[in-house]
Amino acid sequence: MSPIDSYRHLFGLTGRTYIVVAFLARLPLAMSQLGTLLLVSSATGSYGAGGFCAGALAVANAVGAPFWGARADRLGQRRVVAFQSIGGGLGIAGILVVVGAGLPWGVAAVASAVAGLLLPQIGPLARVRWRPITADSGSRQHRLVDAAFSYEGAADEASFVLGPALVGLGVSAASPTAALALAAAGLAVFGTWFALHETATVTHAATSSGAGAVGRLLTPAFAVLATAQLLVGTVFGSVQTGTSVLATAAGSPGLTGYFHALLGVGSVLAGLAVAALPSRFALSRRLRWFAAGLLVLSAPLLLVGSLPALVPVLLVLGCTVAPYMITTFTLGERVTPPSRTGAAMTVLAAATGLGYAIGAALAGRLADWGGHTPAYAVTVGAGAVAVLVSWGFRGVLERAQPSEPAAATTP
Repeated sequence: MSPIDSYRHLFGLTGRTYIVVAFLARLPLAMSQLGTLLLVSSATGSYGAGGFCAGALAVANAVGAPFWGARADRLGQRRVVAFQSIGGGLGIAGILVVVGAGLPWGVAAVASAVAGLLLPQIGPLARVRWRPITADSGSRQHRLVDAAFSYEGAADEASFVLGPALVGLGVSAASPTAALALAAAGLAVFGTWFALHETATVTHAATSSGAGAVGRLLTPAFAVLATAQLLVGTVFGSVQTGTSVLATAAGSPGLTGYFHALLGVGSVLAGLAVAALPSRFALSRRLRWFAAGLLVLSAPLLLVGSLPALVPVLLVLGCTVAPYMITTFTLGERVTPPSRTGAAMTVLAAATGLGYAIGAALAGRLADWGGHTPAYAVTVGAGAVAVLVSWGFRGVLERAQPSEPAAATTP
């Protein structure tokens, strides 16, 4: 089955409306961090205050995501995601109220953390639905689930390109308030729609019936995958920081978002292409080689000295980011008991967010000392550690997948 046929079959199982809703429902999370930064910064005149509030939202979301994922496993996505969508929309509205009232930015930071805690991780939860959705596909299910995870990885990347772009348009057309208001309304509508879709009921029925014991979530293999996601999050944070420093030095700080989006463009295209990889190219083997690609393709960042030179480097680097992430999420689904899949997907997403915060903070420190090149060195360093982790713990991942063909386990 070709990738196009796989995607066509998948979308036929759910209907195209679901695909659109699931994509639009993940945009508010992608919009909220930048929107909060711009809103608080413009109101207080302090980028430090804006950055703190945006960071509070991101960290709270990363900390809360595994809790909500576990609740969704237990109670079903319909109830949990509906609550989060309405609560998260109100949380974003709360930020607008606090900032609009002129309260101290510390209060805005608390409001941002509350909103972040409530915001749903739509992408990881959408992944959980695909195995139950494809349950009647017979021998094709394995291939269809792989294609579904490829699509979800590309959709996540696209949302984190389009989300900030929508914030930029909202700010240009009106104000940061309008951009965040759009995010709140979008979450309340599309997040709730996603929650109430029939696939949520099918998923809960499939994962809660006949699942037996709850099963362990934190296994050695899953710990390796969480570390892998933390490292790719570090790549995101350090690349964005290094690019911001380079753009500011060039006198065009406003171009940072557009250049960072180049990473997402290559990532989306490569993510969609992952569905074409042969099944004999085993997942644990893919992770090792995609990690090597992350290291090799990030190394040219150390040679970049201008914005034009950065363009091809980011485009090419993106071609290994989505395949790497798709592989970790797919492995996470495979090594986790069905009754814990929601928790597993949200833990991996949380690890990515925490890695982003680590990468941005470390790169920022180094950039204060030596500019964009030391910041990009964090990106290369994360790639090097990803290689060590994926190759060093290859046996752990292979043993967690007894169903993989023996021939596919050679490097």
